[in-house]
Amino acid sequence: MPELPEVETVLRGIKEHVLGVAVEAVVVRCAALRWPIPKHLKEALSGQTISGVVRRAKYLLFMTSSGTMIIHLGMSGHLRILPKILPAEKHDHCDIILSSGSVLRYTDPRRFGCVLWTDSDPFAHRLLAKLGPEPLSRAFSSRYLHRLAGAKKSAIKSVIMDSHNVVGIGNIYAAEALFESGILPDRPAFTLSLDDCATLVRNIKKTLRAAITQGGVTLKDFYGVKGQKGYFAISLLVYGRDGELCINCKTILKLMNIGGRSTVYCDLCQR
Repeated sequence: MPELPEVETVLRGIKEHVLGVAVEAVVVRCAALRWPIPKHLKEALSGQTISGVVRRAKYLLFMTSSGTMIIHLGMSGHLRILPKILPAEKHDHCDIILSSGSVLRYTDPRRFGCVLWTDSDPFAHRLLAKLGPEPLSRAFSSRYLHRLAGAKKSAIKSVIMDSHNVVGIGNIYAAEALFESGILPDRPAFTLSLDDCATLVRNIKKTLRAAITQGGVTLKDFYGVKGQKGYFAISLLVYGRDGELCINCKTILKLMNIGGRSTVYCDLCQR
């Protein structure tokens, strides 16, 4: 599933092609995504100029003077900028045809993403309104995490992966940041000191920034706007490496399950 670095990579790849560009038409081939593409999307978006493109958590917001298109890539979605003469393929469900001669094409084999429209404040939309702070913002600080963790007995990995607490820290990036911080993934959140939280916040931000710089992680489904792979996978320290040697102490990395998600850790380096 594309996580924050992958969605940020898509945003950066798309923005220059759509910002300030008018929408000529909208073609919907399959509306049956996680939530149906609204029937009025064609009418609402056609003729509008895209005045802003931003990311909130893993949602992409395409803003116009009359409303905002909200896109989520789901488990296997892609957004690509292509020549509008390029024929659609099996899983190409929606085209936003641009006046520039290009098309913003939404592809989703599993159809678990969404393409929605709102004519109200997009940040107040039911899917976005209760989200936690962005992990790369000042709002996500050591003091914020310490206050949050202090009231929770659940595993710290579960806490930082909960989008109500902080957005965009998926399984891969949580495991990596916890390893870098020397904190066991199943450690009860309330046991973390302020210093622990400062270390973890710093490493979450470091890990996410490094992943964005390298275009995210391509494990199976994610590709960038032009079909390029994300190369952060070659930098992974623990994720997917159970049974291999820890890069620090050379002991065997172990596997645990937290909240239904597999987690690789080092029981010597992490406490």
